[in-house]
Amino acid sequence: MNNNDLVDFFNAKAEQYNHFSFIKDDPISIAHQFTAKQDIEIAGFFAAILAWGNRTSIINSCTKLMNLMNNKPYQFIMEMQDAKPETLQRLIGFVHRTFNSTDLYYLLDFFKYHYGTMGNESLETAFTKGLNSSDTDTENVLNGFHSYVFSGDIHKDFPERTKKHIAAPFRKSACKRLNMYLRWMVRKDNNGVDFGLWNTLKPSQLICPIDVHVARVASRFNLLNRKQNDWQSAVELTNYLKQMDPTDPVKYDYALFGLGVIEKF
Repeated sequence: MNNNDLVDFFNAKAEQYNHFSFIKDDPISIAHQFTAKQDIEIAGFFAAILAWGNRTSIINSCTKLMNLMNNKPYQFIMEMQDAKPETLQRLIGFVHRTFNSTDLYYLLDFFKYHYGTMGNESLETAFTKGLNSSDTDTENVLNGFHSYVFSGDIHKDFPERTKKHIAAPFRKSACKRLNMYLRWMVRKDNNGVDFGLWNTLKPSQLICPIDVHVARVASRFNLLNRKQNDWQSAVELTNYLKQMDPTDPVKYDYALFGLGVIEKF
Protein backbone atom coordinates (compact mmCIF):
# COMPACT_ATOMS: atom_id res chain seq x y z
CA MET A 1 0.00 0.00 0.00
CA ASN A 2 1.61 3.29 -1.10
CA ASN A 3 1.37 6.46 0.96
CA ASN A 4 -1.62 7.90 -0.90
CA ASP A 5 -3.51 4.62 -0.60
CA LEU A 6 -2.68 4.49 3.11
CA VAL A 7 -4.04 8.00 3.69
CA ASP A 8 -7.21 7.19 1.75
CA PHE A 9 -7.65 3.95 3.69
CA PHE A 10 -7.25 5.64 7.07
CA ASN A 11 -9.52 8.51 6.10
CA ALA A 12 -12.20 6.02 5.11
CA LYS A 13 -11.83 4.05 8.35
CA ALA A 14 -11.88 7.22 10.44
CA GLU A 15 -15.08 8.31 8.72
CA GLN A 16 -16.59 4.85 9.21
CA TYR A 17 -16.15 4.85 12.98
CA ASN A 18 -16.43 8.59 13.67
CA HIS A 19 -20.18 8.28 13.40
CA PHE A 20 -23.07 8.83 15.78
CA SER A 21 -23.74 5.08 15.84
CA PHE A 22 -20.33 4.63 17.53
CA ILE A 23 -21.56 6.29 20.74
CA LYS A 24 -23.91 3.67 22.19
CA ASP A 25 -21.23 0.99 22.69
CA ASP A 26 -18.46 3.32 23.83
CA PRO A 27 -17.71 4.93 27.23
CA ILE A 28 -18.31 8.34 25.63
CA SER A 29 -22.01 7.40 25.79
CA ILE A 30 -21.92 8.24 29.52
CA ALA A 31 -21.12 11.89 28.81
CA HIS A 32 -23.69 11.98 26.00
CA GLN A 33 -26.44 11.44 28.57
CA PHE A 34 -25.99 15.05 29.68
CA THR A 35 -26.44 18.49 28.14
CA ALA A 36 -24.94 20.88 30.72
CA LYS A 37 -21.26 21.60 30.13
CA GLN A 38 -20.11 20.75 33.66
CA ASP A 39 -22.08 17.49 33.71
CA ILE A 40 -20.52 16.48 30.39
CA GLU A 41 -17.04 17.34 31.68
CA ILE A 42 -17.42 15.38 34.93
CA ALA A 43 -19.20 12.38 33.43
CA GLY A 44 -16.70 12.28 30.58
CA PHE A 45 -13.77 12.51 32.96
CA PHE A 46 -14.87 9.51 34.99
CA ALA A 47 -15.81 7.57 31.85
CA ALA A 48 -12.28 8.12 30.56
CA ILE A 49 -10.51 7.43 33.86
CA LEU A 50 -12.46 4.18 34.30
CA ALA A 51 -11.82 3.04 30.72
CA TRP A 52 -10.07 -0.19 31.67
CA GLY A 53 -11.30 -3.55 30.41
CA ASN A 54 -14.08 -4.28 27.94
CA ARG A 55 -16.42 -1.48 27.00
CA THR A 56 -19.51 -3.14 28.46
CA SER A 57 -18.01 -3.37 31.95
CA ILE A 58 -16.74 0.22 31.70
CA ILE A 59 -20.17 1.52 30.73
CA ASN A 60 -21.83 -0.51 33.50
CA SER A 61 -19.47 0.88 36.14
CA CYS A 62 -19.87 4.44 34.89
CA THR A 63 -23.66 4.08 34.83
CA LYS A 64 -23.54 2.91 38.43
CA LEU A 65 -21.38 5.87 39.40
CA MET A 66 -23.72 8.37 37.72
CA ASN A 67 -26.64 6.74 39.53
CA LEU A 68 -24.81 7.15 42.83
CA MET A 69 -24.57 10.86 42.02
CA ASN A 70 -28.31 11.01 41.23
CA ASN A 71 -27.45 11.46 37.53
CA LYS A 72 -26.62 15.08 38.36
CA PRO A 73 -22.84 14.93 38.83
CA TYR A 74 -22.17 18.68 38.96
CA GLN A 75 -25.00 19.38 41.39
CA PHE A 76 -24.02 16.39 43.51
CA ILE A 77 -20.43 17.61 43.79
CA MET A 78 -21.38 21.20 44.54
CA GLU A 79 -23.73 20.06 47.31
CA MET A 80 -21.40 17.45 48.83
CA GLN A 81 -20.62 19.56 51.89
CA ASP A 82 -24.31 19.73 52.82
CA ALA A 83 -25.21 16.20 51.73
CA LYS A 84 -26.77 13.85 54.21
CA PRO A 85 -24.42 11.16 55.55
CA GLU A 86 -26.50 8.42 53.97
CA THR A 87 -26.11 10.13 50.57
CA LEU A 88 -22.32 10.06 50.76
CA GLN A 89 -22.42 6.60 52.34
CA ARG A 90 -23.71 5.28 49.01
CA LEU A 91 -20.33 5.99 47.44
CA ILE A 92 -18.53 3.61 49.79
CA GLY A 93 -17.91 0.33 48.09
CA PHE A 94 -17.78 1.68 44.55
CA VAL A 95 -15.05 -0.11 42.63
CA HIS A 96 -13.96 -0.61 39.05
CA ARG A 97 -10.86 -2.74 38.73
CA THR A 98 -8.23 -0.95 40.86
CA PHE A 99 -10.25 2.28 41.19
CA ASN A 100 -12.20 2.35 44.44
CA SER A 101 -14.20 4.67 46.70
CA THR A 102 -11.03 6.16 48.22
CA ASP A 103 -9.92 7.36 44.79
CA LEU A 104 -13.45 8.55 44.07
CA TYR A 105 -13.57 10.58 47.30
CA TYR A 106 -10.35 12.46 46.53
CA LEU A 107 -11.30 13.18 42.93
CA LEU A 108 -14.76 14.40 43.91
CA ASP A 109 -13.04 16.70 46.39
CA PHE A 110 -10.85 18.00 43.58
CA PHE A 111 -13.91 18.81 41.46
CA LYS A 112 -15.52 20.55 44.43
CA TYR A 113 -12.36 22.63 44.87
CA HIS A 114 -12.03 23.48 41.16
CA TYR A 115 -15.65 24.35 40.43
CA GLY A 116 -16.71 25.54 43.88
CA THR A 117 -13.84 26.96 45.89
CA MET A 118 -11.95 28.37 42.89
CA GLY A 119 -15.12 29.35 41.01
CA ASN A 120 -14.17 27.87 37.63
CA GLU A 121 -17.01 27.39 35.18
CA SER A 122 -15.21 24.71 33.18
CA LEU A 123 -12.71 21.92 33.74
CA GLU A 124 -10.77 23.26 30.76
CA THR A 125 -8.87 25.69 32.98
CA ALA A 126 -7.62 22.77 35.09
CA PHE A 127 -5.91 21.35 32.03
CA THR A 128 -4.57 24.57 30.56
CA LYS A 129 -2.68 25.68 33.69
CA GLY A 130 0.52 24.15 32.33
CA LEU A 131 -0.03 25.20 28.70
CA ASN A 132 2.61 27.37 27.06
CA SER A 133 1.96 29.42 23.93
CA SER A 134 4.70 27.53 22.10
CA ASP A 135 3.41 24.03 22.93
CA THR A 136 2.72 21.79 19.97
CA ASP A 137 1.34 18.91 22.03
CA THR A 138 -0.24 18.23 25.43
CA GLU A 139 2.80 17.16 27.45
CA ASN A 140 2.77 20.32 29.59
CA VAL A 141 -1.02 20.24 29.73
CA LEU A 142 -1.11 16.78 31.29
CA ASN A 143 1.86 17.38 33.59
CA GLY A 144 0.24 20.63 34.73
CA PHE A 145 -3.09 18.92 35.37
CA HIS A 146 -1.43 16.26 37.51
CA SER A 147 0.40 18.95 39.50
CA TYR A 148 -2.82 20.91 40.01
CA VAL A 149 -4.88 17.94 41.20
CA PHE A 150 -2.21 16.90 43.70
CA SER A 151 -0.81 20.33 44.55
CA GLY A 152 -1.63 20.11 48.25
CA ASP A 153 -4.14 22.96 48.15
CA ILE A 154 -6.97 20.48 48.65
CA HIS A 155 -5.30 17.73 50.67
CA LYS A 156 -1.76 17.79 52.00
CA ASP A 157 -1.33 14.09 51.49
CA PHE A 158 -3.02 12.29 48.61
CA PRO A 159 -2.76 8.48 48.64
CA GLU A 160 -0.21 7.22 46.14
CA ARG A 161 -2.86 4.84 44.83
CA THR A 162 -5.02 7.78 43.74
CA LYS A 163 -2.11 9.51 42.02
CA LYS A 164 -1.67 6.44 39.85
CA HIS A 165 -5.10 7.01 38.34
CA ILE A 166 -4.10 10.41 36.94
CA ALA A 167 -1.44 9.67 34.34
CA ALA A 168 1.23 12.17 33.34
CA PRO A 169 4.04 12.19 30.77
CA PHE A 170 6.66 12.85 33.46
CA ARG A 171 5.70 9.47 34.89
CA LYS A 172 6.50 7.90 31.49
CA SER A 173 2.85 7.02 30.92
CA ALA A 174 1.22 6.96 27.49
CA CYS A 175 -1.71 8.79 29.17
CA LYS A 176 -4.16 6.87 27.00
CA ARG A 177 -7.27 7.67 29.03
CA LEU A 178 -6.58 11.38 29.49
CA ASN A 179 -5.60 11.77 25.83
CA MET A 180 -8.92 10.15 24.94
CA TYR A 181 -10.72 12.55 27.29
CA LEU A 182 -9.00 15.53 25.66
CA ARG A 183 -10.09 14.23 22.26
CA TRP A 184 -13.68 14.18 23.49
CA MET A 185 -13.50 17.72 24.87
CA VAL A 186 -11.41 19.41 22.15
CA ARG A 187 -12.09 17.82 18.73
CA LYS A 188 -14.71 19.59 16.63
CA ASP A 189 -16.60 18.20 13.66
CA ASN A 190 -20.19 17.62 12.62
CA ASN A 191 -20.29 13.86 13.27
CA GLY A 192 -21.71 14.11 16.78
CA VAL A 193 -19.27 11.90 18.70
CA ASP A 194 -16.66 14.25 20.17
CA PHE A 195 -18.04 17.27 22.02
CA GLY A 196 -15.62 20.05 21.05
CA LEU A 197 -16.50 22.04 24.18
CA TRP A 198 -13.05 23.50 24.80
CA ASN A 199 -11.39 26.18 22.70
CA THR A 200 -7.99 26.92 24.25
CA LEU A 201 -6.41 23.69 23.09
CA LYS A 202 -6.30 23.01 19.36
CA PRO A 203 -7.05 19.62 17.79
CA SER A 204 -3.58 19.80 16.19
CA GLN A 205 -2.02 19.71 19.69
CA LEU A 206 -3.77 16.52 20.77
CA ILE A 207 -1.88 13.26 21.20
CA CYS A 208 -3.41 10.02 19.93
CA PRO A 209 -4.56 7.64 22.68
CA ILE A 210 -2.46 4.49 22.47
CA ASP A 211 -2.99 1.06 24.01
CA VAL A 212 -2.05 -2.47 22.99
CA HIS A 213 -4.74 -2.60 20.28
CA VAL A 214 -3.85 0.74 18.71
CA ALA A 215 -0.13 -0.01 18.95
CA ARG A 216 -0.62 -3.38 17.23
CA VAL A 217 -2.45 -1.84 14.28
CA ALA A 218 -0.04 1.11 14.07
CA SER A 219 2.93 -1.26 13.99
CA ARG A 220 1.39 -3.39 11.26
CA PHE A 221 1.04 -0.30 9.07
CA ASN A 222 4.55 0.91 9.99
CA LEU A 223 3.18 3.99 11.73
CA LEU A 224 5.03 3.10 14.92
CA ASN A 225 8.45 1.59 15.52
CA ARG A 226 8.76 1.94 19.28
CA LYS A 227 7.82 -1.20 21.23
CA GLN A 228 6.84 0.26 24.62
CA ASN A 229 3.41 1.80 25.12
CA ASP A 230 4.64 5.03 26.71
CA TRP A 231 4.50 8.77 26.11
CA GLN A 232 7.25 8.63 23.49
CA SER A 233 5.29 6.03 21.54
CA ALA A 234 2.14 8.16 21.66
CA VAL A 235 4.12 11.15 20.35
CA GLU A 236 5.82 9.07 17.65
CA LEU A 237 2.49 7.74 16.42
CA THR A 238 0.87 11.17 16.49
CA ASN A 239 3.73 12.71 14.53
CA TYR A 240 3.12 10.16 11.79
CA LEU A 241 -0.62 10.86 11.86
CA LYS A 242 0.15 14.58 11.49
CA GLN A 243 1.67 13.77 8.11
CA MET A 244 -1.78 12.55 7.05
CA ASP A 245 -3.68 15.45 8.65
CA PRO A 246 -1.65 18.11 10.48
CA THR A 247 -4.73 19.97 11.76
CA ASP A 248 -6.63 16.97 13.18
CA PRO A 249 -4.29 13.97 13.63
CA VAL A 250 -6.30 12.23 16.36
CA LYS A 251 -9.30 11.71 14.10
CA TYR A 252 -7.33 8.61 13.11
CA ASP A 253 -7.84 7.27 16.62
CA TYR A 254 -11.20 6.13 15.27
CA ALA A 255 -9.52 4.20 12.46
CA LEU A 256 -6.90 2.60 14.71
CA PHE A 257 -9.42 1.73 17.42
CA GLY A 258 -11.95 0.37 14.96
CA LEU A 259 -9.39 -1.79 13.20
CA GLY A 260 -7.86 -3.05 16.45
CA VAL A 261 -10.82 -3.56 18.79
CA ILE A 262 -13.82 -3.99 16.51
CA GLU A 263 -12.28 -5.62 13.44
CA LYS A 264 -9.54 -7.44 15.42
CA PHE A 265 -7.08 -6.48 12.69
